[in-house]
Amino acid sequence: MAYNIVLIEPEIHTNTGNIGRLSLASGSNLHLVKPFGFEISDSRLKRAGLDYWKHINLFTYESIDEFLETHKDKEMAFLSSHGSQKYWDIDYKDELFLIFGKESKGLSKHITEKFSDKLYSIPLFSDKVRSINLANAVSIVVYEGIRNLR
Repeated sequence: MAYNIVLIEPEIHTNTGNIGRLSLASGSNLHLVKPFGFEISDSRLKRAGLDYWKHINLFTYESIDEFLETHKDKEMAFLSSHGSQKYWDIDYKDELFLIFGKESKGLSKHITEKFSDKLYSIPLFSDKVRSINLANAVSIVVYEGIRNLR
C-alpha cells in the first residue's frame, strides 16, 4: 500500500520536512512541485525530516503542468478549504495521489475549477480559523486513507 502525497509549490521548509517524515512512516511517496519557497538542500528542511530524508521516495517537478501531464491517467484527490466534499468521502485506493496546495493560498483557482469533482476539504468547526497547518492536514488525510484500506 502506498499513497502519493503531492505538495504544489510548498513554501515552508519545516512543513515539507515533517511531511517527508510522514511519507516515509506511512509508506507513501512524496511529490514536490516547483517553485518552492525554500531550497531543497536547506538544512532546516532536512532537520525537520531528521535523518530520514535520504530514505524518502521523492519526486520533483518543474511545474504543475509537468506533474499533471506525467500522471494524467492516475486517480487523484485534491484537498482545499473550498471543497464541498469531505476528506472521509474520498475513494481511497492504493497509489492514490493526494494533492495539497501551498500554505499561503492553497490550490490555485484554475486547479480547483478544473478538478471540482475531485475537491475535498477537512471541516473546520470555528470561524476563527481559515485553515489547518499543511503538515497536519496531510497527516489527517493520509491516515484516514490507511484506515480505509486496512
